[in-house]
Amino acid sequence: MSNDEIEIIEYHQYCPPGVQRVLASGTSAWIGEVDESTVLKYPLTPGGDMSRLEIEYEILCKVGQHPRIIGLKRLSADGLYLERATNGTLHDYILLNHQTISIEQRLAWCREAAEAVAYIHSKRVIHCDIQPTNLLLDGSLRLKLSDFQGNYLSETGEIILEGGSAEPCRFFCPRDDPFHADVKTDLFALGCTIYFIIMGHCVFPDIVDGEEGWYDRVRSRFENAEFPQDTHVGSAIASKCWELKYGSAIEILRDIEEIESKV
Repeated sequence: MSNDEIEIIEYHQYCPPGVQRVLASGTSAWIGEVDESTVLKYPLTPGGDMSRLEIEYEILCKVGQHPRIIGLKRLSADGLYLERATNGTLHDYILLNHQTISIEQRLAWCREAAEAVAYIHSKRVIHCDIQPTNLLLDGSLRLKLSDFQGNYLSETGEIILEGGSAEPCRFFCPRDDPFHADVKTDLFALGCTIYFIIMGHCVFPDIVDGEEGWYDRVRSRFENAEFPQDTHVGSAIASKCWELKYGSAIEILRDIEEIESKV
């Protein structure tokens, strides 16, 4: 076991003042329960780098309050205090309840995801990591977008704040510069997320995470436009996202609302 791994395990046993228990962890932070309505997002190691949390705070300030966005409380020396979504991630909720979730509920989540993305884009924020683990569910199963360590742009498109996030490979739009992100890369990831919401699993379930060459196989299919061919209520929308045919999340939202009106 490496020293870094030992440090992380030791920190997992330690919570900052006021944190009752660890709820989750990501690539750069723990999420700890403060109370029924609040969580603290804090660095993986004691006294660790706060820069990404500081950028997330700044981006959330730019985004402002919205029903589809996780609520910002405050930034402290310990970390970032955020609204707690009591039903956890959309990813885990769907995996646990896949067989009992109605198509109406799935379409509502697709619509709410599109609403969230449309709103942040109107604020010149590129999320850079849209996926079901970053979509949270409140006590009423309403969706809230979280993890704002993406990019904030100027009115002319220059990056003002850069959080360093990037989509995992099953949500990653192929491009020449893997560090480039824009509206269409967010919409590509949204298409993958819509697929997950409707189908109950990620794209390319025949490729198992962790098996030899899995990452390259997923990437190759996207690069060669070998998109999923499943027929489902949102398949046309997902395909248009993957084919980069949408210009905005508003267009996706309208298409979802049209389908909802017929279900």
